[in-house]
Amino acid sequence: MPTRQNTQSPAPHAADSHDMIRVHGARENNLRDVSIEIPKRRLTVFTGVSGSGKSSLVFDTIAAESQRLINETYSAFVQGFMPTLARPEVDVLDGLTTVISVDQQRMGADPRSTVGTATDANAMLRILFSRLGEPHIGPPSAYSFNTASVRASGAITVQRGAKTKAEKATFERTGGMCTRCEGRGTVSDIDLTQLYDDSKSISEGAFTIPGWKSDNVWTVGLYAQSGFLDPDKPISRFTKKEMQAFLYGEPTKVKVNGVNLTYEGLIPKIQKSFLSKDKEAMQPHIRAFVERAVTFTVCPECDGTRLSEGARSSKINQISIADACAMEIRDLAEWVRALDEPSVAPLLTALQQTLDSFVEIGLGYLSLNRPSGSLSGGEAQRVKMIRHLGSSLTDVTYVFDEPTVGLHPHDIQRMNDLLLRLRDKGNTVLVVEHKPEAIAIADHVVDLGPGAGTAGGTVCFEGTIEGLRASGTVTGRHLDDRASLKESVRTPKGTLEIRGATANNLREVDVDIPLGVLCVVTGVAGSGKSSLIHGSIPAREGVVSVDQSPIRGSRRSNPATYTGLLDPIRKAFAKANGVKPALFSANSEGACPTCNGAGVIYTDLAMMAGVATPCEDCDGKRFQAEVLEYKLGGRDISEVLAMPVAEAEEFFGSGEAATPAAHKILDRLADVGLGYLTLGQPLTTLSGGERQRLKLATHMADKGGVYVLDEPTTGLHLADVEQLLGLLDRLVESGKSVVVIEHHQAVMAHADWIIDLGPGAGHDGGKIVFEGTPAELVAARSTLTGEHLAAYVGS
Repeated sequence: MPTRQNTQSPAPHAADSHDMIRVHGARENNLRDVSIEIPKRRLTVFTGVSGSGKSSLVFDTIAAESQRLINETYSAFVQGFMPTLARPEVDVLDGLTTVISVDQQRMGADPRSTVGTATDANAMLRILFSRLGEPHIGPPSAYSFNTASVRASGAITVQRGAKTKAEKATFERTGGMCTRCEGRGTVSDIDLTQLYDDSKSISEGAFTIPGWKSDNVWTVGLYAQSGFLDPDKPISRFTKKEMQAFLYGEPTKVKVNGVNLTYEGLIPKIQKSFLSKDKEAMQPHIRAFVERAVTFTVCPECDGTRLSEGARSSKINQISIADACAMEIRDLAEWVRALDEPSVAPLLTALQQTLDSFVEIGLGYLSLNRPSGSLSGGEAQRVKMIRHLGSSLTDVTYVFDEPTVGLHPHDIQRMNDLLLRLRDKGNTVLVVEHKPEAIAIADHVVDLGPGAGTAGGTVCFEGTIEGLRASGTVTGRHLDDRASLKESVRTPKGTLEIRGATANNLREVDVDIPLGVLCVVTGVAGSGKSSLIHGSIPAREGVVSVDQSPIRGSRRSNPATYTGLLDPIRKAFAKANGVKPALFSANSEGACPTCNGAGVIYTDLAMMAGVATPCEDCDGKRFQAEVLEYKLGGRDISEVLAMPVAEAEEFFGSGEAATPAAHKILDRLADVGLGYLTLGQPLTTLSGGERQRLKLATHMADKGGVYVLDEPTTGLHLADVEQLLGLLDRLVESGKSVVVIEHHQAVMAHADWIIDLGPGAGHDGGKIVFEGTPAELVAARSTLTGEHLAAYVGS
C-alpha cells in the first residue's frame, strides 16, 4: 500500500517568528515615546532633519542597549574593568541582536597612532619582518616605533619552599623606537622670540606670552622674585649661567611674597602650561600664540619614519618596514602578493586580506604610516569597517552613521555595494543617512521629525522609498530636489595664488583661487583637496579655517559656554543686580553646593551603571537659590539658559534685557539654523550636524576676509543644505571670500567657480583637472565630477 504524502505545509518554527526589532516608548534625548518595528536581515535607513532624533534612536537606544546586555553576560569581576552603561530611556526593547557600531567618531589623535596601528596591519608587518628581514635584528617589538629599547640588570630574591636565594638577573628588550623623536616622527622647537623681547628686562615687561602680566605672581612675579635672575637687567645681557637658569632651570621651591611656589625654566613651563593641552580646546588667542611659538619639523635622525636605525636596516627584497609603511596601500598589497614564503603563508594570507579590504573600500590611496588623527570623519569610519568586511558572522546588527560622509558621488556606489553585501550575508543593517543616493537602496525607511530638537523626536513615516516620496514629510518633499545651475556668476575681485604645491600627493600644483566669490574645491576622496587648501592657504591673519575636527566639551559645556555667549549674559545680569558676574556661572561661585552646578547627583554603582538623579536642592537648575532671585528682564539665569536660541534672540534684542554683544552671537546661531537649540543644552547631546553648525557660527565671529570651510554639509539634511547655501551667499555678499571643500552637488551647482582635482586618488590624483564655472564643467563633462554634476542638474 503506497505511503500517503502529507501535502500540508509544515507549521512555522517558533524561532522564525523573531524577525523584528521592536522598540516601544523610547524617550532618549528628544525622542517622544517612539514605538517602531524594524525588520531584521534588511537594510533600514533612518532619515530626518539634523537634530530630529535619528542618532538618539539608533545609537543611544538600540545600539546602547545591545552593548549593555552583552556586557551583563560577563562576570561582575570583568564588568568592573568595562565602561558602565546606563539603560536607555525606553519601555520595551525586544528582538535585539549583537550590535556592531561604526560611527563617525574621529580616531584617536595620539601622535603614535597610525592607520597601520589602528587596523593591526602594522602588527602583521612586524611579525613578517621579524621572520624574513635581513639582517635579523630581533622579535616583532624591534620593528615597533611604540616600543623603546630597554636594558636592565640587578639582583633579585627568589623564594623556593623554605629557601631564599639571591640571584643576578639581566633584562633586555629590543624596541624599534627612534630615540630622538620617541616614535613621533617630528621634533618640536620653541621660537624664543615669541616668548619675550630680549631688549627689555623682566621688570620692563619683556614677556610677550598671553596672560603673563607684570602683576601676576604665578608667572612674571615668580621669575622676577625667584632670586635666580636680575629682574632689572635686559635678558640679552644675561650671563650663560643666568640664561641656563632662565630657560632650563630645574624645578626648585622658592618663596615669593610669603607664598611657597615652584620655580622652573621658561621652556619646561611653557611645555607644561600650553603644549600639553589640546589645541582645539584653547581660546583663539592662545591657539594663535602656540601656532606662532612652536614649530614641528621632521625628525632629522629617523627622517620622519619614527623607527630606529636597526629597524630601518632590516629588509625583505630591498624593502624595509619603513618603506612598506610609506607605500600607498594598493602598492603594498601588490608587494605582499608577490612574496612567496611557505613558512609564513598564513600570515601573508591574513595581511593580504586586510590590505585588499582597504583597496575594496576605496582607501587604497592611504599609507599605513598616515597619522590616524589626520583622517577625515568619513575615512575614519571606513577604516573601522575594514575588520568587518571579511567577517564570517551573520545575524549581526551593523549600525552606520552617515557612511557616505566625505565621499564623492562617484564613490557612493561602492559604499552602497558594501552595505548591501553585509545585508545579503544575513545581517541587519541600520544606516543614519541624508544622501538620496544612499537612501535609494533601503529596503525600509524610517523618517523622524518633523523638526529638530523639541520639534522633532517622532516617527513621521515608515515604509518604502516610494512611500516616502509620496508621504509629504520634509524628507519626502526634498528627496528629489535638484539645485539648478546659476544663471550668472559673480566676478572675482582678485586671486589668491598657489604655486608649486607638493604637500602629500600634489604634483607641483599651480592654481589661482578667485577672491570675493564662492569657490568650491572638489574631486574624489584622496585626490588632494585638503592638501591643496589647508596645506597652501596658511592660517594667517585674515584667513578663517573651519575644518572637520570635532568640537569637544563635557556635559557641563553647552552652546552658551562654547560660543562665549554666557560672558555678556553674566555681565548683563551682574550689572542689572549690582553683583559679581561669577555668581551667574554654574561652574563658579553661583553653583549649587550640593551638586556642584551639575544639576544632578551621580551615584557610582561599581560594575553596574551609575545612577543620575536630579538635585533636590536646586531642582536640577544648577544654581544656588539666592542666585535665582536676581532677575534680568523678569527672568532668572536658569530660565534664560532654558530658552531656545530664537526666543533668546528676541529677549536680548530689545527692552530691559537688551544686550548687543549677546544678540550678535544669537544672530549667528540663528543664521546657521540652530534657532531651536536651548542655550543650556549639554554639548554631549548634540548631533554631528548640530556640532558642525555650532562650530561654523562660532568662527563667523572671527575677523577675516577669507573663509575656508571643509565639508560644511556634513550631517545636514537636504532641507538644511538650502539654508547653508543662503548663509554662504550672505558671507560673500558682505565682502568675504568663501572657499569650500565639498562633494555635495547642490553646493557645486551654487558655486561661482569650481576647482576639480583628480583624476583619481593617491598617486593617481594630485592634479588640477578642471577650473571654471559650474556651467562650463557640466558642458565639458571631462571629469568624473562633471559627469555626476551633469546628471544631478539634469543636463
